[in-house]
Amino acid sequence: MNSKKIILLAFILVALVQIYFPARFIIDRSIILSSGKEFKFKTAPIDPSDPFRGKYINLNFNENTFEIQNKENWTRGETVFVLLVNDNNGFAKIKSVSKVKPLDSQDFLKAKVGYVIYDGLKLSIEYPFDRFYMEESKASDAELTYRRAVPDTSQVTYALVNIKNGESVLKDVMINGISIREIVKQEQQNKK
Repeated sequence: MNSKKIILLAFILVALVQIYFPARFIIDRSIILSSGKEFKFKTAPIDPSDPFRGKYINLNFNENTFEIQNKENWTRGETVFVLLVNDNNGFAKIKSVSKVKPLDSQDFLKAKVGYVIYDGLKLSIEYPFDRFYMEESKASDAELTYRRAVPDTSQVTYALVNIKNGESVLKDVMINGISIREIVKQEQQNKK
């Protein structure tokens, strides 16, 4: 009987651990969405040969390079902290990049070094939010809508991202201030 109690206790402990980690992830993301600072990252055209893979839109950003002084200080794939400010149009702009986490309450994002551009001494930043997931019924239409809008200079496309303490959550992809979800929903209704 004692071994049955131990097995039951072990089972309960394993079940609690399995529930804890997904719940912690969801709670952390909800906190970032509710109390994190919102930034708009202007998107850039993507390579036409890079298809819409699965149920997400692959995002590329205008503001993803930063001038550096010394190329030897940076390594591809290394974790960096990107300090952000908003430009005059309200879009995120890189203020500085550091290997050390800021101690004060500055707006910063934890990211990775993509590569070092040796000719111009620039650092390429890989943001942790380069994929926007959509429900399956809207994914194809969203891909087409996004691909048409991004290279069109008359349209403003951006990713809406909440950031808190270096962590980020991609909230939405916007075209001219309207959610891509709403645009696709309207387009699908017009087809009916």
